[in-house]
Amino acid sequence: MERIRRAAHAGSWYTSNANKLEEELDGWLRETGLAKSPNVRGVIAPHAGYSYSGRCAAFSFANIDPTNISRVFLLGPSHHYYTPRCALTRATVYSTPVGDLPIDLEVNDELRATGKFELMDLHVDEAEHSMEMHLPYIAKVFHGYPVKIVPILVGALNSENEAMYGRLLAKYVDDPKNFFSVSSDFCHWGSRFNYTYYDKKQGPIYKSIEALDRMGMEIIETGDPDAFKQYLQEYDNTICGRHPISVFLHMLRNCSTKISIGFVRYEQSSQCKTMRESSVSYASAAAKVDS
Repeated sequence: MERIRRAAHAGSWYTSNANKLEEELDGWLRETGLAKSPNVRGVIAPHAGYSYSGRCAAFSFANIDPTNISRVFLLGPSHHYYTPRCALTRATVYSTPVGDLPIDLEVNDELRATGKFELMDLHVDEAEHSMEMHLPYIAKVFHGYPVKIVPILVGALNSENEAMYGRLLAKYVDDPKNFFSVSSDFCHWGSRFNYTYYDKKQGPIYKSIEALDRMGMEIIETGDPDAFKQYLQEYDNTICGRHPISVFLHMLRNCSTKISIGFVRYEQSSQCKTMRESSVSYASAAAKVDS
């Protein structure tokens, strides 16, 4: 029986008009000037409304060569639903205004059989935007290719579980037909986010935020999940996809394929100059097989 996850945020977080969306995505992908590379096996990309982070996200998705990829794993944080574990979808299809994406039910069942995952209800699935914001890009880049998706909602994991899921998912990295789309924004700064870290040595507030984010990005690029954990403990940077990123770092540490993460774009929703302001940072990365 077909169970469809609707594009619940279409019409608010991004346009529900297929032609307009197609045009926007095309434009942003083209503007990056990036070439598609078969060595790119994963991305880290933001998940805010497209008017905020759609352009930044294109710098991740423009790297993808869809030719040999048949499966995309999505790892997104949970914003509204609390779970200390990872959760799989009950849907069979994820719908987007620019084409539907079928769930890989075989892999979904395989993961479920490990006993380490819970199943999320459809209303939880549809309320969460972190993976949905990647779907139009995936539908666009893989248009005409028979790709299936494996969405994994990553809960509030402790360090042991981040490592456990990383080990469990590592084998999928070694299959070159698999691709990984990791969803995260970076610093959420301002009193409305209860986070106002400011290192005055950096100059204006927005420069301090950028320095803090770039420190985290550089640690992610080293591929060391323990160093990333330490950074988060020390600065508490409000990187909402900290758990998906950590799981991905553990996956890369435990697989046989040598893959390195490189950030290609950094933006902020606005430049904070006073303590009354707020901003969200967006960063895009590509994970490439070391050649």
